[in-house]
Order: sequence, then C-alpha cells, then structure tokens
Amino acid sequence: MKAARQLEYFDNLIQMFMTRALEKGDAPFLWAKREGAWRPTSWAEARRQVVALATSLKQIGLGPGDRVMLVSENRPEWLISDLAIMAAGCVTVPTYTTNTSRDHAHILGNSGAKAVIVSTDKLARNLIPAVLTSNDCHHVIGIESIRVGQSPEWIKCHSWTKLAEGEGDAASVEKFAADAKRADLACIIYTSGTGGAPRGVRLHHGSMLHNIAGATDVISTDFGWGDEVFLSFLPASHALEHTGGQLFPIGLGAQIYYAESLEKLAANIEEVRPTIMIVVPRLFEMLRQRILKGLEGSGGLSKYLFRRALRIGQDKYDGKLKPWDLPMDGLLEVTLRKKLRKKVGGRVKAWVSGGAPLNPDVGIFFQSLGITFLQGYGQTEAGPVISCNRPSVGIRLETVGPPVKDTEVRIAEDGEIIVRGELVMHGYWRNREETERVLKDGWLATGDIGHFDDKGRIVITDRKKDIVVNDKGDNIAPQRVEGMLTLQPEIAQAMVYGDRKPHLVALLVPEADIAKSPDVRQRLSAAVDRVNADLSVIERVRRFIVADSPFTVENEQLTPSMKIRRHVIKDAYGELLEALYGRVG
Repeated sequence: MKAARQLEYFDNLIQMFMTRALEKGDAPFLWAKREGAWRPTSWAEARRQVVALATSLKQIGLGPGDRVMLVSENRPEWLISDLAIMAAGCVTVPTYTTNTSRDHAHILGNSGAKAVIVSTDKLARNLIPAVLTSNDCHHVIGIESIRVGQSPEWIKCHSWTKLAEGEGDAASVEKFAADAKRADLACIIYTSGTGGAPRGVRLHHGSMLHNIAGATDVISTDFGWGDEVFLSFLPASHALEHTGGQLFPIGLGAQIYYAESLEKLAANIEEVRPTIMIVVPRLFEMLRQRILKGLEGSGGLSKYLFRRALRIGQDKYDGKLKPWDLPMDGLLEVTLRKKLRKKVGGRVKAWVSGGAPLNPDVGIFFQSLGITFLQGYGQTEAGPVISCNRPSVGIRLETVGPPVKDTEVRIAEDGEIIVRGELVMHGYWRNREETERVLKDGWLATGDIGHFDDKGRIVITDRKKDIVVNDKGDNIAPQRVEGMLTLQPEIAQAMVYGDRKPHLVALLVPEADIAKSPDVRQRLSAAVDRVNADLSVIERVRRFIVADSPFTVENEQLTPSMKIRRHVIKDAYGELLEALYGRVG
C-alpha cells in the first residue's frame, strides 16, 4: 500500500480546481462518449472553459451572490458550468432532470435564480414554462440548441458554447480563488423531500472541502491514493454525486468518465475500469438479482464455486473461516473472483454506497465475490458525507462506519444522531423556521435514530419520523422490513404500514417479469413468507396488497434520490391498506 497522502488546505473549491488544473496540464480530466468513442477534455482545456464561461456570466450581468440554476444530465459541461458559476462569484442551484415544471417553478421562485443553464431541448420543455412565470430569471443558457419559442424581451437566450469560447479573464478568476473564504456560500441544493416542498440547503465551500478531506483520508490511508478513475452515473444534482463524484475527484486529481446511461452502465464499467465508484443500494440489489439469474444457466461447477464463495465470504465476515477452507478460498481468488473483478474493470479499490440504507446481505454478497464494499452515511445538510466504513477500523455492513475526519457525532437523549463540524450547512435558504428546528447550538439534528458500536461505528436503526409504533407500543423500523422484502426476486418495491395497528401490512410492487402472471399473488405470498421466517413476531407482514403501478419519480411516489414518499403513497393506497385490518383469516 502506498504511503498515506494528505489533501492540502484550500480556501475554496475554485482554488482547489485551479491548483489541480495547473498541476495536471494537458492530462485527461473529463471523458464523454461521442460518436462511439470515449473523448477526453484535458485539465488545461477545462480550466480555459471555466474561466471563459465565468467571464461571460459576469458580462451578461450576473454579480456576486446571484443564483444560477443548472439543469443537465451528467456530462463534462455540468461540472464546467458548476465551477464557472462559482468562479464568477455566483451560487450554483443544481436541480434534478426529472423535475416537473411545478418543481422548477418552486426552485426558481424560492432561490430567486437570475439565470438557468439547461443542457438539451428535451429538458428545456419542462423548464421554460417555469422561467416564463419567474420574476427573477432573465437568462436561459443552452448547452445544446434549445427552442424557447416566442419569449418576452426580458428573457435573453444564450449559447453555452459561445459563452465558453476564448480565454476569458483569468486574472479575475485567480483573484476570486485567492480571496473567497471557506464560509462563503457555494451552492443551494434542494432536498428531494419525503414530505412537503423541497428546501434549499445552503452549502458553503468549507462544507464540501471538509467532505473531500474526509473522503481523501479514507482512500489515502486505507487503499493508497494513486491515479484514480471515477465513473459518474448518479445524478450530479444529488449532494452525494456532486461532492463525492464530481468535486472529490478534483481534490484527488482524478479522471471522471460520464456513463452513457443506466442501461449501458455494465458495459461502461468494463470499458472505463474505474478505481472508485459512488453507488446507491438499489443498483446493487438489481445487479445481485441479475447475477443470480445469470447463474441459472451455468454449469454445475460454476454453481458449486459460486455457492462456496458465498459460504466462505459469510464465514470470513463472521470471523469463522475454517483452516481447511483456505485452499478453496485461494482457488476462488484466482478463478471466480478474478473473473468478476474483470467484469467491473479489474482495478476497483472500493464501491462506496450511500443515499439509502444497504441491506448487509447485499454487501456481504459482493464482498464474497471479491469486491470491497463501503457503506457510508450522510445528508445534504452535511455536505453530505458524515461517516464511512473503512478496512482499517473493520468493515461491518450493518453499520455506516465511523465519522470521517474532524466530524463530531453524538447520540441525543432520544436516540437521534446529531452532527457538528465545518461540514454542517449554514441553514435552509429563506426558511428560518426549519433552520432553527434542525440546527441547535451548532449541532445538526439528522432525524435519524442510531447508536455507536464498540469500535465507534455508527449503527442507524431508522428515521425518527418513519418509526412505526404498533398498538402495543413496540417500535418497528419499516426500512429494515422493506429492505428484506425487496431482496426477494419477486418484489421490486415495498412499503410497510401499521402505525398504532396490531401488526404490519404491506404494499408490494412485483418485479416486471411476474407482474402480469396469473399466479402473481401466490408468488408474492411465498416471498413474504420467506421474509417473515427471518423477522421477529412484531415485524412480520401479515397481509399485503399489490400496487397498481411501480413507485416512480413521475407519479411522485419516489423522490429523485429514489426514496419512497410515504405520505404520497399513503394518500393513494391508504384506504386499501386500512381495509386489510378488517379482513378475517
């Protein structure tokens, strides 16, 4: 392992970028697939574009502190735009590509953004109606050609390509990099909101720099900091990808490849051969099912080796590996595990999982097959990284690891996890009431319930507001039950229900391949029975109904970060769920 390296101190994110760009020069930085081939943008060219675009933003009338909304899929122009907005002294307001016109209108109105950068004509269709009703937004900048229609004279349309031409005023950007402080506002990220309208989280430069330093400490100390390669596919507008998948690589001087799509992700992984991947649990639950399904057509030897790998992996995790299993473990390392690692590029240091709770069985599954799996924890309000598993402490997948460097975490009297440090936001944008509710004496109330284990790793038991209290006063963590249900091959999505009730019931979304099968209820019932066998009496699901359609962002039953919106689902299915308690038998 290489000696640990420390990330140098930076006063702001632009200073960090400009420093790395000068160090790396013509080395490749950002990669995108165009006309069937991966094509790079060098560090020097990215720096030129950032400077030129920042200069142009000021020339069209944007000033210090002005908000600029960014609506784009993941691509090099996303990160260049983000950096240019900040380099102009403005504030980035990244938004989800899945937002409706109503969502855009809320964010434009609440943030008071004076300009928007949008990537494609398709994404502009939901955005432009919101712009037309905005009181503050006067500039629309299209990365590609967009059709605005007969816009009023107070809305000016610009070409991103033209604004990013030329050399720009490098001296002005360098002055900003020298003068801007860590406490200065860098971006406003609107939380996806499991209830109510999204709130704008005010993240300062120091919040994200603190995250980057903490993540660098994990990589450098536990894996060795080398020539890192990231594959970006989570939405860049999500705090986890924004900090972990876009800004963290800058700190490391790494390369970023932008995945073509979720459908092409597996092929992109083989092509790109990333060293670090930022992921969400649902992706790996899907991948696990795909691997198991693919194994069905394999020969007897492959199945045998696979079963042995899982058994040995579980024994290793439990600290019960038997001496006579060591030869088989060695054989698996040069056969099955080597083959799987090649499928994910052959040089992965770690997959880092965040954004939602990971079922430990999924993590152990992949670790058994030779992939190091680090579950982390965070919130947009904390930049978002609070903690992460790491080999030097011992990876326990039922935990989210110890707090990252220079981060204070305590457990309040009621079991709530509270956090203090430079990573904590400065509050919600234009929302004093909510700010005062979650920030007290410098501590961020996360709304999560948990405790520390004997090694100082955080164990999260549930969301404070999501805990189900049955009619006997027992506390039940619905996310644990839902996680176990969705591990079954028949169940794609689940929501359990039962507050102040005698037992739990569930709403299930079947996997697509059985959804129209005549025996779908019987197959779902068998899956529920298998899960119930591993649950305590109070956690067991006694009855269920089948959802009319999957939970999606479009029907507002999922947040853009793939968390279920319980209140929306309850509004749609509440009467049917209640009716389950009136059935006999």
